[in-house]
Amino acid sequence: MPQWTTSRMHRVWLDNEALRLLEFVSAADHPATGFGWLGADGSVVAEQGVHTWVTARMTHVFALAHLDGVPGAGRLADHGVQALRGALRDDEHGGWFAALNADGSPSDDRKDAYQHAFVLLAASSAALAGRPGADALLTDIGNVIEERFWDEATGRCREGGTRDWGATEDYRGANSNMHMVEAFLAAADATGSSVWARRALRIAEFFVHEVAGTRGWRLPEHFTTDWEPVADYNSDDRAHPFRPYGVTVGHVLEWARLLVNLETSLEKAPDWLLADAEAMFSFAVERGWSVDGAEGFVYTLDYDDTPVVRARMHWVVAEAIAVAAVLGLRTGDERYEHWYRVWWDHAAAHLIDTEKGSWHHELDAVSLGVPEGATWSGKPDAYHAYQTVLLPRLPLAGSLAGALAKG
Repeated sequence: MPQWTTSRMHRVWLDNEALRLLEFVSAADHPATGFGWLGADGSVVAEQGVHTWVTARMTHVFALAHLDGVPGAGRLADHGVQALRGALRDDEHGGWFAALNADGSPSDDRKDAYQHAFVLLAASSAALAGRPGADALLTDIGNVIEERFWDEATGRCREGGTRDWGATEDYRGANSNMHMVEAFLAAADATGSSVWARRALRIAEFFVHEVAGTRGWRLPEHFTTDWEPVADYNSDDRAHPFRPYGVTVGHVLEWARLLVNLETSLEKAPDWLLADAEAMFSFAVERGWSVDGAEGFVYTLDYDDTPVVRARMHWVVAEAIAVAAVLGLRTGDERYEHWYRVWWDHAAAHLIDTEKGSWHHELDAVSLGVPEGATWSGKPDAYHAYQTVLLPRLPLAGSLAGALAKG
């Protein structure tokens, strides 16, 4: 069967979709403090203020676009770097605020691992793109990660806490550690230091090989400070956007892709990385895809595989497409080509918004229409979708920026 990923027309389609996404999110450029939250029509939602994770992810996207030769993207990446070195950074206590009000004052001064993982990713991608100020940002965030988040004894990252670092959160999370793996691999490419990739391996070995691997690939998301799973965490807020109850199908898919990226970045990669990636992929397909009578991935599962939150999130399909492309390239197995096509067809039919731009971020589980006031409002950023249109035409690498920087 001919491969879509090597098809000339498919690659043209991917390029066109990338440019369409960039056109939409370019409107998020906030005059002073980073990138704003975009509504469904692409206009900035002023009352949302500026979130560090949005600004960092968009800086990463524009750095990738610059590396890919898109005129004007470098200027937008520079804007993000300046915001991350300026208004979003806490000059008094170090680290980064979670969010700012529209006037630039902190609306959320927590210091958590999730935000800081994306600052490291943005800094690494911008540094690989040669953007001014990126190297200094990379040094700064690298020092904060090592001082405040990385735990050498366990080989995992702690969560954050109060603005002055005086109290840390009584919680440990898989989601923030997963994004630290992604950011560490980008940092390894940007700095040339293998220590970042070795740290990423230690994180992945615990969460995937030890925890998920002994639970039939059902990965708990939430842990105590002693790294014991907390099964009922957020049982009263099951559709939480960052810390939902139960097993998050999209994270299982995302981990699978990151294991292949990690394997590529290591000189001597353990065999379990590929084996576990394929097992995680199979679990997500069998337990998460169209399991409740409607097309699409459910958001979360209970620990017995019963769907909990059935809403369809765009980022889950984006990660499914990405890992199918990566595993297909890595193994040559035609089943990944099959799913790659199925999920792109699904995205084209239901998620890609050809009228207003970008992708619908969330769909109702029954009608596959756009819900109002659910987990996600508007279309905050293009991180997942943009990476998904890039990955299928890149060689295997530790990071997207690393692959593009090597040409």
